[in-house]
Amino acid sequence: MANIKSQIKRNRQNEKAHQRNKSAESALKTSIRKFNEAVTKGEENLQTMAQEVGRQLDKAAAKGVLHKNQAANRKSALAKKAAASKK
Repeated sequence: MANIKSQIKRNRQNEKAHQRNKSAESALKTSIRKFNEAVTKGEENLQTMAQEVGRQLDKAAAKGVLHKNQAANRKSALAKKAAASKK
C-alpha cells in the first residue's frame, strides 16, 4: 500500500479508468460476437452491423481502450467477413 498521498490518488484514478476500460471492452466484445453470430446465420444486414461495430471500435481507439492499429485490424477483419458472406 502506498504511503504517498499523490500515489494513493493515482491508484484510485487507475482503478476507475480500469473499470471504465473493462466495461467498454466487454461491450465491444459482445457486439463483435453478435456480428460473428449474424455472419454464421447468414443474416442480411451485415454491412450495417459491420459499420456499427466499426464505429464502436473507432470510439474505443479514440478513448484509449484499444490501440488505433488494433482497431483498424479488427475493422478490416469485420469488413472481410461481411464481404465474404455477401458472395
